[in-house]
Amino acid sequence: MTQAINFKDFNFKLLIIEELMYRKKLIQPEFDVYKFVKQYDKRKIDIEEEGYDPIPEVIAYFKEIKIDQSLAPEVTELYQDGGNEVYLQIVPLWDGEDDIYDITSFADVDHFPNLKKMTLFNSEPEVYAALKSKGITAQQL
Repeated sequence: MTQAINFKDFNFKLLIIEELMYRKKLIQPEFDVYKFVKQYDKRKIDIEEEGYDPIPEVIAYFKEIKIDQSLAPEVTELYQDGGNEVYLQIVPLWDGEDDIYDITSFADVDHFPNLKKMTLFNSEPEVYAALKSKGITAQQL
């Protein structure tokens, strides 16, 4: 029986999706916003118009993705960067100048026993200390 991970922080889940879908190719099919908007039939999504802000239908898609606990051991390192593919799917024309992808809770690290290294956009010093106490080396980008 499969068991989906219940994430507390959506932005942490996005970082996991980046690792498992776009880097390790373990979640398929790989989501592509341009293909998605061509096939989406509930309304016309114009990336040139709407791509500077999160596209609600894309957020909904990523929220619906179930990540099985069997994939958790595959996550050993997470790298958060403004060029992460998952971020550019949600906001295709994102300039990286805001905090929409900041992780506010790191409780989800407990689901990933082999996670040993993280690079993060921006977090408070106590976040790095808390991660270190869990055996995770974390640094700011």
